[in-house]
Amino acid sequence: MRFLGVRFLAPFLGCLSILSLVRAIGQDICVTFNSTPSAFSVVRSGKAAPFFISEDEWPGVQRTAGDFVSDVEKVTGVSPNLMNVTSTVTSSTPPVIIGTLGRSSLISAILNHTGLDVSSISGSWEAFMTKEIANPLPGISSAYVIIGADKRGTIYAMYDLSEQFGVSPWYWWADVPTTQNSDISIQSTGCSHGEPTIKYRGIFLNDEQPALQNWAMEKFTNGTGAALTGSPFNHFFYTKLFELILRLKGNYLWPAQWTSAFGVDDTQNQPLADWYGIVMGTSHEEPMMRSIPVEWGLFGIGPWDYSMNSQNIYNFWVNGTIRAKPYENIFTVGMRGDGDLALPADSGIAVLEKVISDQRQILMDVYNETDVTNIPQMWALYKEVLGYYYDGLQPPDDITLLWCDDNWGNMIRLPVPSEFNRTGGAGVYYHYDYVGDPRDYKWITSSQMSKTFEQLSFAIDRQATRIWILNVGDLKPYELNTEFFLTYGWNSSRWSFDNLDTFVSQWAQREFDLPVETANEVANIMTNLTRWNNRRKPELLNGTTFSLTDYREAENVVTAWDALLNASTEIYNSLSSDFQPAFFETVQHPILASSTLTKMWVSQGINNLRVSQARLSANDFADQVEELFEQDYELETEYHQLLDGKWDHMMDQTHVQYFYWQQPMADTMPPISRLQSKKQALPGAMRISPEGTKGTWPGDNPNQCAAGYSCPPPTITLDSFVPLNSRYIDIGAGGPSPFTFTATSNVSWLILTPSQGSVSPSNPEVRVEATVDWSQVTGAQAAQINFNATVQDQPPMSSPAYFVANHTVAPSGFEGFVEGDGGISIEAPHASRNTSVSGITWVELPGYGKTLSGVTPWPRTGNDFNNFTAGSGPSIEYDFLNFNTINDAGNVSATVLVSPSLNSMGPDRPIKIAVQMDSQVPQTVAFIPPSAPGTLPAQWDGNDGFVANAIVSVVTNWTASPGAHTLKLWMVEPAVVVQKIVIDTGGVRPSYLGPPESIRL
Repeated sequence: MRFLGVRFLAPFLGCLSILSLVRAIGQDICVTFNSTPSAFSVVRSGKAAPFFISEDEWPGVQRTAGDFVSDVEKVTGVSPNLMNVTSTVTSSTPPVIIGTLGRSSLISAILNHTGLDVSSISGSWEAFMTKEIANPLPGISSAYVIIGADKRGTIYAMYDLSEQFGVSPWYWWADVPTTQNSDISIQSTGCSHGEPTIKYRGIFLNDEQPALQNWAMEKFTNGTGAALTGSPFNHFFYTKLFELILRLKGNYLWPAQWTSAFGVDDTQNQPLADWYGIVMGTSHEEPMMRSIPVEWGLFGIGPWDYSMNSQNIYNFWVNGTIRAKPYENIFTVGMRGDGDLALPADSGIAVLEKVISDQRQILMDVYNETDVTNIPQMWALYKEVLGYYYDGLQPPDDITLLWCDDNWGNMIRLPVPSEFNRTGGAGVYYHYDYVGDPRDYKWITSSQMSKTFEQLSFAIDRQATRIWILNVGDLKPYELNTEFFLTYGWNSSRWSFDNLDTFVSQWAQREFDLPVETANEVANIMTNLTRWNNRRKPELLNGTTFSLTDYREAENVVTAWDALLNASTEIYNSLSSDFQPAFFETVQHPILASSTLTKMWVSQGINNLRVSQARLSANDFADQVEELFEQDYELETEYHQLLDGKWDHMMDQTHVQYFYWQQPMADTMPPISRLQSKKQALPGAMRISPEGTKGTWPGDNPNQCAAGYSCPPPTITLDSFVPLNSRYIDIGAGGPSPFTFTATSNVSWLILTPSQGSVSPSNPEVRVEATVDWSQVTGAQAAQINFNATVQDQPPMSSPAYFVANHTVAPSGFEGFVEGDGGISIEAPHASRNTSVSGITWVELPGYGKTLSGVTPWPRTGNDFNNFTAGSGPSIEYDFLNFNTINDAGNVSATVLVSPSLNSMGPDRPIKIAVQMDSQVPQTVAFIPPSAPGTLPAQWDGNDGFVANAIVSVVTNWTASPGAHTLKLWMVEPAVVVQKIVIDTGGVRPSYLGPPESIRL
């Protein structure tokens, strides 16, 4: 986090000095590529140390050791010898010795011989230590030992070193080249890691049709898939995935489900998962290690209704449990309806209590276990299931409660202090991909890392640390954010809001071998890419999402995307051909695809608007829509043809023009219209379109005035504190006739640029900027602009417009934001004052939200999780100056734009904030409406709902006569994130991102 106005750079700079040598993320660095007396040589001068492992080691560790020596060869070109040995082995060359406490006889012999202290990891979940030790065994003078506290601890130790050597976890899944070095050494003091923050850290393949499934069918089958299901997700596919998960320090998987059955599709899937070291589970709707709906459709008898068909369902679960028994699993318990639906209405708490009781009896029977608490179980409180919990269903204490987000990255509920001591603990189910209301989002990366951190750090604060599972959809193209999710779960202590950008910078250095400065540029690029895709999911875009008339919003959005693409392209072009595929997959393509789609929708909106204005340039925007629609497909094809088609089908997901929540059956070009280019508009050849209106003059238009006909000329206003400090007027063609024009005014203080020009079908628009020499203006002054056109073979045209300049002046010495353009807009981090209470302070969350950053009270565990009454908690203040009030009545409205957060403290603690103007009584607002248990408010979904708009507007009204004022925000409940404040003095106009920030003195 960043305390407002303060930056902490020392940790960042310290990391950079290390990472200039070693490419690794969030790890203790112990690898060097220079031989020193204090380092153990793995490879030196073309010779490698031998690698020893015992025959009685875990099979998964033995398999990973093969990867480990292969990784050394990738880096150095030298392949170490990997040998199964006993404690009688001797070696003249100091070896690397790998083993697991309590499993490896080789490690046991070393401990007996040396008395090596392993107390720091003994008995710890997935911990490891590595170091050089002298005389580990008779006949060996020195060795570098890699010791895991358990199977995965040893596996992680090796993959940890592999990453430091230069092998990316994504070497196969994102085609990241390996950085070459001739020598590798490891500091003799070694690396170590204790227990991870989160015990089970996993991903969920979901909504896998069409992209992932089509790709896997082509790459891992002969075109037919599994015999019973047709699924392509066989062991050839899954073993690639198992390795990736382990390299990313994950350990848990929910397999693809919709047309697949993990235990049926390939009989090697389950044993190989266990062999690799992956803990298997099933999703929130798939109890007892059986796929729903696929396996029930194949083997089930009768309806999926426990109140009517309990014996058949019971038997179905018994068979799944028997099949899973030999392997490491977490059993999903409870029950939902078939096909990700709620249970039938008559299936209440009593039925679910019976379900869970029977499932636990099955576990005891199959495992021959009298204490069922020894078998890991999880109950996902997803959607309507949370309602059962609120209504009184209390599962046994040892079952992990998996708390869920709203499918859009906002945690609905987290443990409260009374639930902290449950022996089963708690976990989190989180989404980067979703199918459902208000729209699917599963095409391109669109989750903000800063938002993910804010929500997951809250989960840690609230002790939801047993299980984290992430819905990754097709996995690609969510590589970066998926790695962050697992890395943060592995060791949360390394990451804060202040260094999230260094995570991305380190990732860019590792993946693309970039210098620090360029890697920092990539971090900025990825921050903006995900910010812009998260502020409005691409699937929810339309032609009027961004204002086409006010604040130059749509134009600025397109300009920003172009600048981002240019920055990314410059880096892409600077890379060698070896690194370009990885950069294309993870950075360049998401930006190309996202910017293309956004520009297409903006062009479609402009086309539709200009058609209504009888502007010939509408046809140019129709052409742009067509070109961008084709470009969208060309980018998909380019991705599919990359590396000889390695990722063919991975971008099959349709994403253009949704008709309801479900994915469109085909990409469809947005509707466009065209003017008859050979026929002149009725009002004549010249069209005058001022900024800030949909109206166009001369002629009739419904947006010129209420009557829609015989409307007066337009009036354009500008005051001295408008951030852009100008207004534009577009001079456009109304048909095939070219013309020249002049723009003149009757005052010297109004500057029109250009003051003349030519318009024709090949150049159908000229923009005239109107600026003011404020030194010549006192108060409000009016001018007239005359646009005169000379049209070949037609009478001359003249169209007037009025211009009002208002030279507002701030009092001497005022500090704060000043009204311009009818309101005051403030980015939340730009506070005037910040007051702490009980150790809680409003802090900045850099890069969070739709426009700049967010602010939130921190720490969220403060005040013993209690709330504050309005006016007693931490506060943050914003000074502003207004010149006007709404309808000159002395009132203004203040809109606090907050994230669609939920308090997660339970239904009796609705999320609130208090707003105060000057010394008036604070107004406390519970801004999320109440809803029935297990549901969200109606305003949450919908194409213009809270999550679609990625914002909630908290509106309060105040008395505020012209002058200096202070708006104060008070913490009432934790978890409020404020992004922006907009104070309307009578002139704020609709826009998606809100007015640009006002001028601050």
